[in-house]
Amino acid sequence: MNKDSVLVKLDTARFALSEAKTIQETKQILDVATASEILAKRQQLGDEAIKYATSIKVEALAQLGRMLKETPRATGGQPYQNPTGNKQEPVETPTLADMGLDKRTSKLAQDISNLPEKQIEAVKDGVISLSRAVSNNHVSDGSFDWYTPVEVIESAREVMWNIDTDPASSDIAQKKIQADKYFTRETNGLDKNWTGNVWLNPPYSMPEIKLFIDKLLSEYESGNISQAIVLTNNSTDTQWFHSLSKFPFCLTKGRLSFWNSKGETLAARQGQVLFYLGNNTNKFIENFKQYGAIVRRIDDN
Repeated sequence: MNKDSVLVKLDTARFALSEAKTIQETKQILDVATASEILAKRQQLGDEAIKYATSIKVEALAQLGRMLKETPRATGGQPYQNPTGNKQEPVETPTLADMGLDKRTSKLAQDISNLPEKQIEAVKDGVISLSRAVSNNHVSDGSFDWYTPVEVIESAREVMWNIDTDPASSDIAQKKIQADKYFTRETNGLDKNWTGNVWLNPPYSMPEIKLFIDKLLSEYESGNISQAIVLTNNSTDTQWFHSLSKFPFCLTKGRLSFWNSKGETLAARQGQVLFYLGNNTNKFIENFKQYGAIVRRIDDN
């Protein structure tokens, strides 16, 4: 099959997806898009065909996930007595097998449907891979709601003496961080001025994390920020990571234990990294070497 034939097939699939009313219809379109993506890659039909197929596949998965969340699922069980004393059979609801799905596809579809719309678009455009988008969403849940371990905050305070600005925070997190000025999801730190010593635990999903890192670097280079410590996942393949790698950083040995508003411990799915921007590098090394390996910086060649 040539490129033109694949594109025509995908055009038909996209229209069919907009008309699909059932899980089965949506799953059929997902299968077409997935097969077309594999074919386009194997036969090297070019980026256009591959991206088009990927885009429809992601759309179909998101639509499938939304449909699944609205569909009652079979739970099994024995007949029960209702309050009138009459035996009543359990309501029949479809299983995944009934709907032509397996557990992996069902979970992936629902995970994708839970992503913010901007992130779904980023996956469709190839800005971030599907697997990374889903993984990041599990790790951070927007990151505003995953609070930094207290001991790490105390180490940051030892280095910077005081936290003047926390641009990606919440009222609950501030019980521990106690920044002089902080911004929440609602007040949006991206359009505010950051000054002094900054603690930043940004949202880990794309494109939000890149926006926060770009803002940080701009404020630092303009002299508005004196020092900053940044906590992120150790996504060494990303552009924003390499932008920060020009500064000293600590690669954690093991994974940090975050916490949430209920006081529960949250286990991250990958390791973390803490970057330091400022003129107190020795103090940063002294206080953060307990968490892992210190890299002074990675310079451009």
